[in-house]
Amino acid sequence: MNEPQTLRAMPREMRMMSERILSMTGLPKGVFLALQDVPMYSQKLGLGGFALLEKRFDDLGEARPEKICVTAEEAGWLRLDGKGQHAWLVLPAAIDLLGELVARFGNAEMVVAHSLDPEEFELAEAFAQRNGLSVTVTLIGQEVSLKASPRPLSGDVRRDDPLLWLLLTEGQPIRADLWWRIYHLAKKALAADSVISRRHAGPMIVNQDGSVIGRKDNDDETDVSLLIAPRAETQTESTNS
Repeated sequence: MNEPQTLRAMPREMRMMSERILSMTGLPKGVFLALQDVPMYSQKLGLGGFALLEKRFDDLGEARPEKICVTAEEAGWLRLDGKGQHAWLVLPAAIDLLGELVARFGNAEMVVAHSLDPEEFELAEAFAQRNGLSVTVTLIGQEVSLKASPRPLSGDVRRDDPLLWLLLTEGQPIRADLWWRIYHLAKKALAADSVISRRHAGPMIVNQDGSVIGRKDNDDETDVSLLIAPRAETQTESTNS
């Protein structure tokens, strides 16, 4: 039997796919931008990754992250109720709260209950490092225990965010069939290609007569004729991205 074909995706492409797909969920912009790296890190760690993003797309569209709340707190310890929200949505709040507790008490412990796909909290160990924290994660049934301590930042991405460094230098193998499903899902976030949509691309608008609105520094040899010319059909599908 032939092995499934794989592609090597780099952070730029993985982030682009995640941002476009998450932008279609209706989540507040600040929320989905905070999740931009999450599917990529999840894929690198052998967790749900982009297959989970595909599977949970509809659930994320119905998410209510504002429901997440603290239900109990003592010195250096708290209990966070995910209220049925996906672990990816709870993760940024959990790391922020751990950072606050560590700053106040030196060490911190948190228990997270009632989250969807709680095993994805393993991501906290990687994401916490870029926030100056060392976090260990323990899954106890459907609840998650996170223990945090300070981890001073060095300013060197190789030390402060080693998983990101691996992604930047090695990329991430991903099954081709999955990647192309993700690619076509992400394309739904784009306007259909037309003369009008191309005239409104980027930080400027090109009028039908070729005049430009929204940018005055048009001294970089930009050829705006491409944006107002009729589309030329080709035999191969564009990789419009």
